[in-house]
Amino acid sequence: MPQVQEPPERAGQLVRTLGVRQIVFMVVAMAAPLTVVSGVIPLMIALGNGVGAPLDFVVMGAVLMLFTVGFSAMTPEVDDAGAFSSYVEKGLGRIAGLGTAALAIATYSVLLVSVAAYLGAAAHSALVTLAGVSIPWWALSAVCLLAIGFLGHRNIEVSARALGVLLVAEVLIVIVLDAAIILRGGDHGLTTQPFTWDAFRHGAVGTGVMFAIFGFIGFEATAVFRSEARDPDRTIPRATYAAVLLIAALYTVSAWAVVVGVGTDKAVETASNDPVALTPDLATAYVSVVAHDLVQVLLTTSFFACVLTVHNVVSRYTFTLGHKGVLPRRFAAVHARHRSPYLASIVTSIVVFTALAALALLGLDPVVQIYAWFGGAGTLGLILLLCLTSVAVVVHFRRTPSRVSLWKGSVAPGTAAAGLLATLFLVLSNFELLIGSRPAAYAFVAFLGVAFVGGVACALRPAAPRPSGEELRRL
Repeated sequence: MPQVQEPPERAGQLVRTLGVRQIVFMVVAMAAPLTVVSGVIPLMIALGNGVGAPLDFVVMGAVLMLFTVGFSAMTPEVDDAGAFSSYVEKGLGRIAGLGTAALAIATYSVLLVSVAAYLGAAAHSALVTLAGVSIPWWALSAVCLLAIGFLGHRNIEVSARALGVLLVAEVLIVIVLDAAIILRGGDHGLTTQPFTWDAFRHGAVGTGVMFAIFGFIGFEATAVFRSEARDPDRTIPRATYAAVLLIAALYTVSAWAVVVGVGTDKAVETASNDPVALTPDLATAYVSVVAHDLVQVLLTTSFFACVLTVHNVVSRYTFTLGHKGVLPRRFAAVHARHRSPYLASIVTSIVVFTALAALALLGLDPVVQIYAWFGGAGTLGLILLLCLTSVAVVVHFRRTPSRVSLWKGSVAPGTAAAGLLATLFLVLSNFELLIGSRPAAYAFVAFLGVAFVGGVACALRPAAPRPSGEELRRL
């Protein structure tokens, strides 16, 4: 059968096959719902504002919805998949834009290392519990990264289908657990106490909000898939709104269900004693032992889905910078058959493999140290990116006020910027607690700062010419 030739106008381009549903699947998979319900919510109860944890998600959901108003209004103004960097460049100029791009790659890279380490730990725990087999976490992470590298090499729709199956499974088990707790009335009856102001302001509010925004990581990645969306000017805003609403609703209800399932009078003590076992134990008590085992299995697949999505995000940032001539132009190569940024994907895999190998040789714990430290650094980086983007949106539409309404161009993104700056202050105030080590906290802050400065330095040198479609086809 003769090989079908690619149309000349598509040389060097990614294929546009993604709709709203597929993009939402990928970004919600990056948020890892079961991971948040099993790992983050118990920590919010134990270390944050206790039974007021559900309101943390409501507050951050509202701030991020305001962010999404300006983010969506800006979408038709940008024409590439640089996401945060493209938005910042449009509003604040090329220097700030490339600094943001470097910061974004650094942010998502540390997040990728973080969740890849926990993926190996989750797989190790599931194998020990269900099969009595003990394999080192780093070996399991390596095997999973090989599979993720394979999926990243292929067309993005393959990843979207895989993520769709995994996401549906983990969301279903969360919904089943929530429904079981609610229908059985919790430990001593359903109560709205977790949604009161007194509950919200109790304990360490800053820590609770900090963990809450960590749970939303991924919603902003919708714009990274712009080059593969069927109708980006419509698909990206719709997918972003849908992702924020879905994540906020699911986590708010789940946090409330966990609190009432344990009991408002016992939630903080129980979460403090054993946060890891809290959600699986609830699955045993309110559903069955089978549900407990299923939670462990799906926790592994949840992390797999998260790692796959973050891998795709980093690859596409790298691809975009290669296309702009900031990084070596070979990074902008598109696979002739799969229409994927395959070289950017390969580079991403190599970097993560190398980082995990070094951390494993140092003997660091995959959860308490790698996941906590790198995840905390990623949270800080994300908040910085959100702040920069909100300011860029306001500045852009102040220059061109006739393009959108005052609400979309100034009020909503300006209010979001104020909320995000307050969140940034809270995170920095608690950063040493989140990371667990003052030297490590300083090191990660320095790493993010150096990444931004490095991007600025790249902007100050002449950019390499963008490769032509014919050149990309030969790469």
